[in-house]
This record gives sequence, structure tokens and C-alpha cells, in this order.
Amino acid sequence: MAKMKNKDLEMSKKEKVTVGQVILAIILVLCTLFAFMPVELTFVAAFTDEKSIVENGFRFWPKDWSLTGMSTVLKYGSQLARSYFITILVTVSGTFMGLLFMSMFAYSISRRDFRLSKFLSIYLLIPMLFNGGTLSGYIIFTSYYHLKDSLWLLILPLCVSTMNVIILRTYIANSIPGELMEAAKIDGAGEYRTFFQITLPLLKPSLAAVGFMMATAYWNDWQNALLYIDTDAKKPLQLLLINIQKSIEFLLNNSNVPASARAAMGGTIPQYSATMATVLVVIGPIMVVYPFFQKYFIKGLTVGSVKG
Repeated sequence: MAKMKNKDLEMSKKEKVTVGQVILAIILVLCTLFAFMPVELTFVAAFTDEKSIVENGFRFWPKDWSLTGMSTVLKYGSQLARSYFITILVTVSGTFMGLLFMSMFAYSISRRDFRLSKFLSIYLLIPMLFNGGTLSGYIIFTSYYHLKDSLWLLILPLCVSTMNVIILRTYIANSIPGELMEAAKIDGAGEYRTFFQITLPLLKPSLAAVGFMMATAYWNDWQNALLYIDTDAKKPLQLLLINIQKSIEFLLNNSNVPASARAAMGGTIPQYSATMATVLVVIGPIMVVYPFFQKYFIKGLTVGSVKG
């Protein structure tokens, strides 16, 4: 009993909070505040009266509140809903397609008995080090593949990433026992069955982490849409919001705009509040989804990084 009490005392001493832990906690709290303050400012500015922003600047708690900036964005109504649908469709389909292709690629190059694993690994690194540029990609996609104004050009360019394949390959090599795959071979399982029934279910943490990064990249992508999409019905959310900003800047900077157009905007064109409202519309869904993927995001990036 005395030994047990001594062990408990030793454990309690070890669990005491140290000065270093307190300092680290303070630093983390400060970093969290610095990261949260721009988000809070964006949210508040989106619902701040435009005159208050012009007179007093951006504030974390303004004097006058207004829905003018958000209503300016929501005036696009059906086009906004259609762009949301396109963005969600591209994000979901591109993420699932990319995870399937990259996990199969990562599984192939992780197998030591696969003859082409080294060649494919080097082949995978080439696009990471060398890039043909935007102009050559535009010519290939539009003139040779004839995909101009196609949703495939919003999906395919971001479908496979070298870094994501490396993350998945590292997870397979370090966290999934090779003996498990050998046992499946002995039982008569082929490569496809070994991958889909054994490897893929064990890849869930890493797939969740990579999938979240891919979904964020798809959601925030606007350059491919600007280059390749012409039809309004196919414009994603980010491109629509850029067009909204350009329309507001045109109304503010062009003296030839008729008075009826300015009157339709309610007299005062909410440049700053509408800008913050567009940012809020973009980052809102990602902020809602992120907490549900956080634990998988951390686990998927760290479990496969250390052998043991």
C-alpha cells in the first residue's frame, strides 16, 4: 500500500502545471486571438452601416448596424443559388475523385514488390518541380482537349496533388502493417480486393485530412473559372463574387452610370460592407464544416509521420 501511495504522489507531482506549460498556453491563446480577430472584423463589417465605415473606419463593435452590404450580395438571388450549387458539385465530385485516384496511386508506389514504384514516384515529382505555365495549360485544355466552358476544367486541374499523394503514401507505408497485406494475398485476395477491403478502410484518418485540404482548394478556386468558364449558369461562387465586386467598383468609379442605376442600389453603394459580405459568404461554409474534420485532420497528418 505504501508503494502504491508513493506512486500516486509521484504521478500527481508529474501532472502539476509547470511554468513552461503556462507560458505555452498564453502564447496559444494570443495566437488564437490574433487569428480570430480578422474573422470577427469581417463578420461585423459585413453588417455595419457604410457611412459608419467611411467616417469611423473598421471597428470591432460599430455604432450603426445595417444589412445593406449583405442584401447587396443577396440581390443576385437565383444566380447566387446556382453558383453555390456549382461550387458544391465541383467540390464534392472533385474531392471524391481525387481521393480515389491519389489513394490508388499512393498504394501502388508504397508496395515494395511493384516494379514500377520508383519510376512512378519520380514521375509524380516532375510536375511538382517543373510546370509548363498557365498559357501552355490553357492551349492544351482548350485547343487539344476541347474543354472550354466545361465543368471538367474546374475539377481535373486540382484533382491530383503530389504532396497529397506523398501524405497518403507515407501513411500506408508507416501505419498499415505490410503483414496484413501479405496475409490477404495468402488468403487469395487480389490487389483490388486488398486495396478496397483492407487498405482503404484503414486510410480514413489520412483521407479525411487530405480530403479537407482538397475541398478547401476546390472551394476557394476562382482562377480556373475565370480562364475557362463563360456561361453564367456554370460560374462558381467565387467567380460570381468577383463579378459582384467589379460591378460595385464600376458603379463607384464610372461617372457615366445613369442615376436610375444608382437609385436601384439604394442611393449609397456599400463598397466596404459588401466586400466583407462577399468574404463572409465564401468562408462561412468552410468555418461550419472545419470543426467536424479537425480531429481527422490532425490525426491523418501526424499518425503516418513517425515510425513505431
